[in-house]
Order: sequence, then C-alpha cells, then structure tokens
Amino acid sequence: MTNKENFLKGFFKENAVFTLLLGMCPALGVTSSAINGLGMGLATTFVLIMSNIVISLVSSQIPDKVKIPSFIVIIASFVTMVDLVMAGYAPALHEQLGVFIPLIVVNCLVLGRAEAFASKNKLVPSIIDGASMGLGFSMALTMLGAVREFFGAGKMFGITLFSENYGMLIFVLAPGAFIALGYLIAFINKLRKA
Repeated sequence: MTNKENFLKGFFKENAVFTLLLGMCPALGVTSSAINGLGMGLATTFVLIMSNIVISLVSSQIPDKVKIPSFIVIIASFVTMVDLVMAGYAPALHEQLGVFIPLIVVNCLVLGRAEAFASKNKLVPSIIDGASMGLGFSMALTMLGAVREFFGAGKMFGITLFSENYGMLIFVLAPGAFIALGYLIAFINKLRKA
C-alpha cells in the first residue's frame, strides 16, 4: 500500500464511524454541535498520531504478555496531555466534552490502530495511518455534529442560520444522533456505489 492509499483509506474506505462503526460512544455522545465534533475529533487525532509514533518505535521491545497494557499506558499519557491542554486553553469546549475526553483511552479506534497497525509497521506508515484515521474520524464527527446542530438548533458552528423556532428538538437529543448517523451512513454508502 502506498503512502497516498494509506492516507486516503481513513476518510472513506475504512472510516471509523461511517464504515467500521467504531468509536460510537463519542460519535453519538458529543456531536450535539459541529464544534464539539471537531474538538473531539482533533483530540482523538492527536492521540492517534502520537501514540502510533511511540508504539511503532517501542513495540518490538515490549513482551507479548504486556503489549496491550503497555499500549493503554502510552495512549493514556497522550490523553492526559490533551485533557490538561484543553482544560487550560479551551475550557468551554473541555466542559462540553466532559467525560468523553478521558474515554479516548479506551476508544476501540485508538487501541485498534495501535495493535493492528502501529505495532506491526515502521514509523512513517504509522504516522500516516494515525493522521488518516484521526482526520477521517474528525470529519465524521464534524459532519454528524453539523447535521444535528443544523436541524436541531438552526445553527452551524454556533452561527445562527434560522430563527429559534426552526429547530427540531429530536436532533438535539440522543435519538437525533442515531437518526443523523443513519442518514449519513446511507449517504456515504450511496456515494461509494455511485
């Protein structure tokens, strides 16, 4: 697989949310707005890239019996960094995302890429894989948040587009996340088959 193919796979072919249905907890829990989706996606992207770098470099030195716990400690270190930086520099977003930031540690996307790809590949492909999967995840969360925010509140990235009476309350609530996700998956599948 070329570096270009490795990079592009995370956006459509192996998109964590739309294709593999991974990371559903943050995808459904924090995407009440496009800003929340983008913030969570970028936080996850940073953790993916940085943990893939470290795991790619040290995995050959880690005994098989403790690989997964070691990967979790590495991932948790970067999640802690993200949590502290976000609390200091983006407190409003940090408050909105809440408990979902520490949950990046156990996100099956991050741990799965660490085990399935970074631990078995060299540094550059691992960085590209982390960027690809992370940016694809960010794109999916931002799209889902944008759809929910647009139909639920008549806004886009916090900017009011329609009157307050326009919004459909269901899109702001949990069922709206499932409805929006279903339609986005159908739309992406239609594009793939076209």
